Amino acid sequence: MKSLSDLRVFCTHIIMKYGSPHGVSEEEKAEEFRNIYLKGLPLNLKTIRAVAACCGMKLDGLDEMPQNVRGYHEVYGEERNIYFKNWDTVSGIQNTILHEIREIMETTFVEIDPTYEPLRTTAVHAAANRFATAVLLPESSFNARVYETGLDIIELAGIYSKSCSQVLLRLGEVLQGKLFLYAALYEPCAVDKMDWRVTYWTGSLNNEDQEANVHGANGLFPRKGRKVMTGSLVDMAIKEGKPYLVERITLADDMEDDGLVAIARPQIIAGQPAKVGLIALLARNRNLLEAQIERIQPSVLKGFHRHL
Repeated sequence: MKSLSDLRVFCTHIIMKYGSPHGVSEEEKAEEFRNIYLKGLPLNLKTIRAVAACCGMKLDGLDEMPQNVRGYHEVYGEERNIYFKNWDTVSGIQNTILHEIREIMETTFVEIDPTYEPLRTTAVHAAANRFATAVLLPESSFNARVYETGLDIIELAGIYSKSCSQVLLRLGEVLQGKLFLYAALYEPCAVDKMDWRVTYWTGSLNNEDQEANVHGANGLFPRKGRKVMTGSLVDMAIKEGKPYLVERITLADDMEDDGLVAIARPQIIAGQPAKVGLIALLARNRNLLEAQIERIQPSVLKGFHRHL
């Protein structure tokens, strides 16, 4: 590249290398972005801010932000401004900057190639989330850490200084196609701290072996907004403030299926559970949790039937 002073240069590089932005995944866009702007540099806020400036972005932290908005951008001719919450977490600001850069990339693709059909608003937002996460949590190194920690959401969030939700969603992305996984994050509602619900969830399947997946278990895996079920693994983790492991969750009434293994780990802040991360795998893959089990020493339950 001749110059890195404008995001158009990067977008032109993508089009020249891949032909069309539609032909390159967000993972690949993120890898190109890291290789060009971040190679050999630490992935911290100072670096991200410098990269944004290099791409021609003006950053501005605001003390007030519209409700339910973490950040946004404005384009005035050649001027491109990205706004973020001053009071946001460091990881939140990093994510916002990269998210907005990806959204600006979408309109830049059209400027370079008028025949390019841009993504719709919701699709752009989803793509920007994937791009930002892929930049901040590179697949190869993150994948290695996933196995080193025993798929521990809380531990990974601490290692990378990222939110548990971002780590959880990235977990599902990097494991997609490799094994069966269900993972969820539970948090108390802002108004009623006794009302815990699923705030984020993810999953993956084993594309190589369809038998290494769970089928016909509708309703077993809670989706966003689902309340904690009394007597569940997460319910016990919240009430006792400690991790729990269930060795085998049977799914069929004849009790002959391989079943699942699941672990729930609370994040303790000021002596109280603030979040609970739940991981469920096929029982045959219990060894993947060993590093986490050895580190946090959960209370062990023998089995459940058709519930987590």
